[in-house]
Amino acid sequence: MVERYEMCSAALLAFCASALKPRDFAPEFTDVNAVMGTEMTKMSLSDFKDKWVVMLFYPFDFTYVCPTELVAFSENIDQFRELGAEVVGVSCDSHFTHLAWAKTPRDQGGLGSLNYPLLADISKNISRDFGVLVENEDDAMFGAALRGLFLIDPKNKVRSMQINDDAVGRSVDEALRLIQAF
Repeated sequence: MVERYEMCSAALLAFCASALKPRDFAPEFTDVNAVMGTEMTKMSLSDFKDKWVVMLFYPFDFTYVCPTELVAFSENIDQFRELGAEVVGVSCDSHFTHLAWAKTPRDQGGLGSLNYPLLADISKNISRDFGVLVENEDDAMFGAALRGLFLIDPKNKVRSMQINDDAVGRSVDEALRLIQAF
């Protein structure tokens, strides 16, 4: 029993040491397929140099909670930009799925055009690096990102992180308040 406890403790310590936390540098991503408005592009974290970055991870396109909160962040983009911040959405869907969702009218379950990019994390590397990827094969959300919100400062350090289960969205007002507080 003691050996098993020691093994668990060692595994937990290794996990905690490797888990992303505030004050760590944000994991870099480069040349990721993305959709901005209704155009496909490529993006890297370095594209947001010297700005705050609000990274919004979400499970899937065409789901019930996602459009509401993603549209709310888009509708408040001017307030984020006044604070020197940019918003970036991320899911494990492809850029083709993002584009289809952006081209689908809001009254038909789509997003319409957003005022910030949606990254296509089909490799799941970004979601894994940020600690939001569901990797338990027995979980119904296996392979999807949980609802993570990460605030990254202009020097690329994570200053705040929030990870919710799939059914609970994030608050635009709280994200703005946190950037103002930092």
